[in-house]
Amino acid sequence: MSSGLYSNKKVSLDEKLDLQKVKPYGDTMNDGKVQVSFTLPVPDGDKAVEAAKDLAKKMGLLDPLVAHHKALDKEFTFFVVYGSLQHTVNYEEIHVEAVSGTVMSMDEVNTFIKDEIGRKVRVLGASTGTDAHTVGIDAIMNMKGFAGHYGLERYEMMEALNMGSQVSNEEFLKKAVELDADVLLVSQTVTQKNVHIDNLVHLVELLEAEGLRDKIVLICGGPRISHELAKELGYDAGFGPGKYADDVASFAVEEMVRRNLR
Repeated sequence: MSSGLYSNKKVSLDEKLDLQKVKPYGDTMNDGKVQVSFTLPVPDGDKAVEAAKDLAKKMGLLDPLVAHHKALDKEFTFFVVYGSLQHTVNYEEIHVEAVSGTVMSMDEVNTFIKDEIGRKVRVLGASTGTDAHTVGIDAIMNMKGFAGHYGLERYEMMEALNMGSQVSNEEFLKKAVELDADVLLVSQTVTQKNVHIDNLVHLVELLEAEGLRDKIVLICGGPRISHELAKELGYDAGFGPGKYADDVASFAVEEMVRRNLR
């Protein structure tokens, strides 16, 4: 009985789903229900609530409801607004440039390195520039890793060094030369005013000036990093949220073999 009900429900949903006009799903298909939050530089009160509603309407929300508002101080107010989005996207036309290749386990990466490279791979990582955040680079590099995915320090066939945070590009490059690194991992969390883009581009320029760019695998990662952006900035790959050491290690060693960086 339960499987039949599920089948009927699935058919009903499929009949209403148009991948060329996809809208957010809240309670029912195509209702467009969304929740947005933002802060306005105005005092809390009825006027502020009305301002938040007007902004939500200009975002394309129908019948917006300010579900929550709270004064952060005398001049700033935080809002949570619900509404129905009237716009749609054509899901079938969307193309995303993603990192290609097979994601291997730690043991599979070690075996791949032994068979295809024949020596330990030297990996150097850091949060560069003024970025003081280490959670991302630690998750990829440190032995304990994150969410059950061991970091590169635990890989038998890798020599991994995590330089930590606020490492200047010049210092990072100097250490890469000293260690004769095969792979450079750059983590960027601070993104205000696109400071991460300027910093990432600067590192590429330094590597190119030293004639080293083609001799290493260059990877960046962070909450605002996509593979497409990384490629545009001159990197070999970019990894955003939801990626782990397995993803990074698999790409790095396959890229080394592809480019004959043994």
